[in-house]
Amino acid sequence: MIERIEDVDDERLRFYSKFTDAQLMNYPKGSSGMFIAESRLVIERAMKAGARPVSLFVEDRWFDPSRDLVDAIEAIDPKIPILRVTHAQMQEITGYQVTRGPLAAFMRPELPSLDELLSDAHRVAVLEGITNFTNIGAIFRSAAALGVDAVLVTPGCHDPLYKRASRVSMGTVFQVPWGRVDSVEKLRAHGFVTAALALEPDAVALDDPALKRIDKLALVLGSEGYGLDGATIEACDLSVIIPMEHEVDSLNVAAASAVAFWELRARR
Repeated sequence: MIERIEDVDDERLRFYSKFTDAQLMNYPKGSSGMFIAESRLVIERAMKAGARPVSLFVEDRWFDPSRDLVDAIEAIDPKIPILRVTHAQMQEITGYQVTRGPLAAFMRPELPSLDELLSDAHRVAVLEGITNFTNIGAIFRSAAALGVDAVLVTPGCHDPLYKRASRVSMGTVFQVPWGRVDSVEKLRAHGFVTAALALEPDAVALDDPALKRIDKLALVLGSEGYGLDGATIEACDLSVIIPMEHEVDSLNVAAASAVAFWELRARR
């Protein structure tokens, strides 16, 4: 249902103006929560993955280019609000310059269980304590491009469905299966060898042929500043290091993940 918004305090806009990403995770109470997707591509990929839209929020200049998206949402349910505003209203409501097209509020889909995620997986990424949304989004994009079967996030890792993370991922957070895990040790029960990407004295070089022969491999990646927790490294089966030159000892976690995903991808 396409509706022209006259009042920027319209209650239907509350998801875009009054809620943070963290608050939406727990709204409404008793549900799996909500999230906001930004840009036509991210919205389309969220819908293709089965996420149910609550509303679409679009300014005038993006309305015609988003007409097929509007039609797709109306086909799901003609009562879903399509909230149309001017450029000035959009900026006032969101508090920032929206440059990537429409926004949409969605209900969060239920996350798969660890058993479901790992049943047919051979290459898995585990993200521990990563709090930079740009890095999270970039890691998911690399995972999608380079054949990672699933991504697991620990309790200290920020949420992949936060708006900035999903936008940077180009919507690949809806293409790569992901879920939560509280200990890398749980992957052993599913037959995985766990490899910490860490600067350890006994670390194996990433290009070691033996790594490529591992059938089920989980690559564990740590936070931007301090890397992996010592207890996590200890719990992993081995440590892996990217050989580097010019006395460089580390890369940004998103860059390192792309290198590792490519080098250790499963040969299908």
